[in-house]
Amino acid sequence: MHKVVIHKAGGYEQLKLETHPVPKPGHPDVLIRTEAVGVNYADICVRWGVYESARRFVGWPITPGFEYSGWVEDVGREVKHVKPGDPVFGVTLFNGYSTHVCASADLVWPKPQTLDFEAAAGFLAVHLTAYHGLLQNVVIRPGMRVLVHSAGGGVGSALVQLCKLHNLHVTGVVGRSHKVEYVRQLGADAVIDKSTQSLWDEAKRLCPEGYDLVFDANGPETLAQSYAHLKPTGKLLVYGFHTLLPKQGGRINYLKATLGMLRMPRFNPLSMTSENKGVVAFNLSFLFARSDLLHAAVNDLTTWLEAGIIQAPKVRSFALADVAQAHQALESGETTGKVVLRTAPPFVSAAASEATVDQASAPDR
Repeated sequence: MHKVVIHKAGGYEQLKLETHPVPKPGHPDVLIRTEAVGVNYADICVRWGVYESARRFVGWPITPGFEYSGWVEDVGREVKHVKPGDPVFGVTLFNGYSTHVCASADLVWPKPQTLDFEAAAGFLAVHLTAYHGLLQNVVIRPGMRVLVHSAGGGVGSALVQLCKLHNLHVTGVVGRSHKVEYVRQLGADAVIDKSTQSLWDEAKRLCPEGYDLVFDANGPETLAQSYAHLKPTGKLLVYGFHTLLPKQGGRINYLKATLGMLRMPRFNPLSMTSENKGVVAFNLSFLFARSDLLHAAVNDLTTWLEAGIIQAPKVRSFALADVAQAHQALESGETTGKVVLRTAPPFVSAAASEATVDQASAPDR
């Protein structure tokens, strides 16, 4: 098989396409011959050597990648719900950037018929993150006011749709003007374009009493003000720290990262109690042991997807050999929807393509 291997932290040059033996599935495992694999900002953090679960669970060398789609090639004797030849999608704790993935059967599901392989490969990570943040961490009530940062990205666009599905009022924040209409089409009630508007002046104008929920993966650039713009009983949900790290260039600016850490807000439990506000933080890669939560989320998400209630992200695809270009595109902040890698032959073709998937023209990051 072919897979991308990173042997040490660094820039795009550390993404090495290598040939390795195809693994044999254990008794509870499934071997999948992939068609496509999802690319997430977490994969870039893995390449930089700053992703905590990668350091804790794997170390160097490592193959990044949390999600994939493809065909079942072999199964262990304990596996009953899928068989060789079945189209599937799933999540994996790393090892996704590969033509073959050996995954625990608990993390493999039949591919929804409404999605092609590229759309399926980019669906689970962002939607599981959005679902867990909104529906497994807080109690929601119709009419709640929600602010979603990076609303044109993968997680953000999934959050916009899930919030509207549950009758919440959504204000989406984007950093590029070309993403405004896209987020409106997802159902956002209002969109703030940071490139042309004052973010917090507009956020206060739109919701002067404050927000019930704010979803923020930006880090020190916005966390303090996100918390300040909560109403009493409001919750700030944190699932990333994007502005701690550079958006382009392929390498970490350690001075910027250090300054970002110094600017990171500290939330005091005494103050939070008197202000009647809360902070919830989570990381999907530390949730893999909770298969009960993952299965509940996938069951709901696939039901809504098949019913046409939610849409999968718009997809921009790159060949597996062009993984450096895929990382560069995601770091640029210009993409909407999902970036995926094509792993089926001829995966060494050089041109990147952008396409809207059938019945899946929607979501950014």
